[in-house]
Amino acid sequence: MGNKNELLKKLEDGYQKFSKGQRKLADFIREDYDKAAFMTAAKMGEEVSVSESTVVRFAMALGYEGYPEFQKALGELVRTKLNSIQRMEVTYGRISQGEILSTVLRSDIDKIKLTMESIDQDAFEVAVDTILKAKRIYVIGIRSCAPLASFLSFYLNLVCDNVTAVHTNSSSEIFEQMIRVSPEDVVIGISFPRYSMRTLKAMEFASNRKAKVITLTDSIHSPMNLYSSCNLIARSDMASIVDSLVAPLSVVNALVVALCMKKQKEVITTLETLEDIWDEYQVYSKDELNMIGDTVKLSDKS
Repeated sequence: MGNKNELLKKLEDGYQKFSKGQRKLADFIREDYDKAAFMTAAKMGEEVSVSESTVVRFAMALGYEGYPEFQKALGELVRTKLNSIQRMEVTYGRISQGEILSTVLRSDIDKIKLTMESIDQDAFEVAVDTILKAKRIYVIGIRSCAPLASFLSFYLNLVCDNVTAVHTNSSSEIFEQMIRVSPEDVVIGISFPRYSMRTLKAMEFASNRKAKVITLTDSIHSPMNLYSSCNLIARSDMASIVDSLVAPLSVVNALVVALCMKKQKEVITTLETLEDIWDEYQVYSKDELNMIGDTVKLSDKS
């Protein structure tokens, strides 16, 4: 345990004295230590927009002989993995209870801003076109990414034919559902740290079958980009007990809106058909709240 806290303690104790570039490095390491541990000094500099020499000097300022020794300390940190409570203490330890709501919301706003500044508009357009042209669409995201995958699948289903939300209790199940994947199809893989090996394997399988692969992940260095032809990068935040997936959800929303705009006629037809079906089968009749002026009236259709 000592080693792990030693590096974090150094980052904590020196933070006030750090230069702007060093603070960026400290923030990155605290939030993404599992990613930082596998980066060269040049890559880490690139990730936070500082020079390679700044990274090396930072390692030495923290008391390490050079970058290799610093990287070893990072490796220790990953091996002893901070548990969720320790991660929260690192991030929110200095914040009073009353500030938590505004701090977390502000952090989410920042993630969306960072995503907006850095997302590749061309990749976004390619993703929209690829989805429109695909014969079949497979969406895969597991664990904390499962809600993103099911949200995207739900709306894609209103716009496109042949959408499969890949269910992922086991690897064999994934391959059974994707057995017919072909070059005319697209697979959308969603994964944020800690990355999912099952999602990666599904994307490798799709790529081997010459299907188009789109990834939604948090960094150009993400292993999810190994098999994708189109990368959408959205910032996530692993520093707390809850993975912040607000920015990725915004990108998913943008995809859905862009697709709806390109297929307006089909979307209107689908929605009209659904309204008819809902009426015919009284899907919402017992479950709908009707506003009458400022009061709520429960539907009482029989």
